[in-house]
Amino acid sequence: MANLFCKQAQNYVETRPSYPDDLFRFIDSKTPQHDLAWDVGTGSGQAAVSLARIYKRVVATDTSHEQLSFAPRLPNIEYRHTPLTLSPTDLHQHVAPPSTVDLVSVAQALHWFDLPTFYDGINSVLVKPGGVLAVWCYTEPQVDPAVDTVFWRLYTESGRFWAAARQMVDDEYRSLLFPYDPVDGEEGTGPFEFAAERAMDMGKYLTYIRSWSAYQTAKESGVELLTDGMLSDLEKAWGGDGKAVKVVRFPIFLRIGKVRS
Repeated sequence: MANLFCKQAQNYVETRPSYPDDLFRFIDSKTPQHDLAWDVGTGSGQAAVSLARIYKRVVATDTSHEQLSFAPRLPNIEYRHTPLTLSPTDLHQHVAPPSTVDLVSVAQALHWFDLPTFYDGINSVLVKPGGVLAVWCYTEPQVDPAVDTVFWRLYTESGRFWAAARQMVDDEYRSLLFPYDPVDGEEGTGPFEFAAERAMDMGKYLTYIRSWSAYQTAKESGVELLTDGMLSDLEKAWGGDGKAVKVVRFPIFLRIGKVRS
């Protein structure tokens, strides 16, 4: 998974949405203790920074050195580069001892993981009872009807270049295997819906598209998804010169549950 995002790490940090405060307030309210959080697949630290305002310590891990190099440094966040797979011994030595983590979070990354192996590791480090796993994804951006019409034509054309795991995001994590109990006050594990917004001109919007793993895969196959015709159509839909700043909305879908004792 890390290789999909190494080449466009700068584009990723410049254009990916920051997650909204109400998402973290919800997670905060469902976590009985707030000593240690582990942010898995932290990338450039978007979620870790918000978690650091809530939890005393945050361990934030990723398999990409390039992504981690762009993560903001805060005194209560420990960024750690990890291999694609961790043995139980390595997990407990380099991430957290057994039954010590109050929250495990995964933002826009769970669909890349081997889920049975991942869940085994998570279950070993979560506090029992009450340790919480929160995972979320965001789906495709929404701007306005004109831009969105062109966007969905582009997204359809990009389909063959996405990894199969992307289907889990398109499904809004609804069919995700999620063997956890509902957190207190909830009847199920979600998905619970939120939204992130980011102001972009057309240049930033195109940079976001170029940060897709599918865009990079297409380029490596000799295919340019942003053809002259596509760019022309997007510019017209954007309103002429593309300099106008528009609010881009990213729907977010959260699954959250507590470890089974």
